[in-house]
Amino acid sequence: MGTNGMNKKLLQLFLVASTLIVAISGIAFASSEGGGVHNAWLTVDTWKVLNFGILVIGVFLIARKPVAQFFSSRAKSIEDEINELELKKAEAQKKLVEYQTKFKNLDQESKQIVEDYIKQGEEAKTRIIAEASAQAEKLEDMAKRNIAQEFKSAKAKLQQDIVEKAMAKAEEVIKASISSDDQDQLVDEYLKKVVA
Repeated sequence: MGTNGMNKKLLQLFLVASTLIVAISGIAFASSEGGGVHNAWLTVDTWKVLNFGILVIGVFLIARKPVAQFFSSRAKSIEDEINELELKKAEAQKKLVEYQTKFKNLDQESKQIVEDYIKQGEEAKTRIIAEASAQAEKLEDMAKRNIAQEFKSAKAKLQQDIVEKAMAKAEEVIKASISSDDQDQLVDEYLKKVVA
């Protein structure tokens, strides 16, 4: 309702109140002047009612604008508060939906994280096994080479020992089978070769 409609209602209320006051005072005045029955209503009472009516009308005329403004501003502030609360309610509902979505996504994200860790663990396991297998093959190759080298070294040493023993045995056999004349002849042949 606008300010115009409110003013019309207040004017109608004022007219009704004025009419009632005039009617009551007229009845009271008429009853006090009638000669027969003495009523307790006196002229003083009529003036009191008129003064009261004028006071009510004056207060109404003086206070109607501030009272109307008070109620209008109060209604406006209540409306603003309601609008603000509606905005806050809408924001809260929006955040609630957002948090519910995040909560649903959190469950999916946690499952995805667990799956990723399991996958990474399997990949690390496979990589470690492959690295260990490659390392084992390298160690096996190195051991085989070391064994082969040791075998060659042992074989060469054994051959050298056999040769040395064979030479020692041959020397013993030669010493036992060569006479002093044979030795002299060998020395002479050697000297001939050296001198020539």
